[in-house]
Amino acid sequence: MFKFAFCFFSAFSMASPALLMRVVASAYSVAEKAATIVRNVMSAGDLGIVEKAGPNDLQTKADRLVQMSICASLARKFPKVTIIGEEELPTDDVTEDLIENGHCEEILKKPCPAQYTGIKEEELVIWVDPLDGTKEYTEGLLDHVTVLIGIAYGGKAIAGVINQPYYNYEAGANAVLGRTIWGVLGMGAFGFQLTEVPAGKHIVVTTRSHSSALVNECIAALNPDHVIRVGGAGNKIIQLIEGKASAYVFASPGCKKWDTCAPEAILHAVGGKITDIRGNSFQYNKEVKHMNSAGVLATLRNYDYYASRIPNIVKESLVP
Repeated sequence: MFKFAFCFFSAFSMASPALLMRVVASAYSVAEKAATIVRNVMSAGDLGIVEKAGPNDLQTKADRLVQMSICASLARKFPKVTIIGEEELPTDDVTEDLIENGHCEEILKKPCPAQYTGIKEEELVIWVDPLDGTKEYTEGLLDHVTVLIGIAYGGKAIAGVINQPYYNYEAGANAVLGRTIWGVLGMGAFGFQLTEVPAGKHIVVTTRSHSSALVNECIAALNPDHVIRVGGAGNKIIQLIEGKASAYVFASPGCKKWDTCAPEAILHAVGGKITDIRGNSFQYNKEVKHMNSAGVLATLRNYDYYASRIPNIVKESLVP
């Protein structure tokens, strides 16, 4: 059902593809360029690390360069789209070597879902996390790292691109390094093999570096067979859609809209569900506050099983 999208980057040649498909096709190639930047910064050896709010909230040269590349590239093609990135950076003075003008031909060949064919540029909001899993990136846990580009319309995440710059990095010299996953609501998701956790198994994936007593209390109440602790919201959603975990549980503030927009679109495109711990949907309009204050609960299947087991004391401790 799901297949890898083989993409070729060239000038637009098709007759007026829908705006949404053009944005997704461009975001695909922009994310591929972002992955190259991420790998090049690591290879050069100077990560340029600065602390933002503390030792678990870091920014690197890769975060900065990738955000400038993504935002400037997409803004050049789609000037009326609102683009919100994690890092507070100047939007001017971006060098041409950071601009990506290509797009994915394979995506443009797919018909846009009917409900999105009339979208206008000014109705879209793009949420960008240039390097999800920055702490893990600085520690060499490279398979945790993703680049996230989420596309929202009417306050809802409707399309997303997740690039894993280091996918296959431990598979040997002949392995293809990196991959890009993408999806659109009403169409599906591509670039991976959809897999479910075996029936009856309850595996929770949660934070590696932002744990707390409340986070652990919530997980314990679910009585999981196993708990996986990894970095990055994008990485955690990949654990769900590839059958390595059955629920992503994070009973704490900390996650932001740029962490969840792209993963949400891809998870919803394959029939999964993501909300805050209290069961509220996330909103992605441009005026919304950036913090997901009431945490995250996500599953590929059996959402109600996990939602019904979240203790009330945990829900009451987290205010949306």
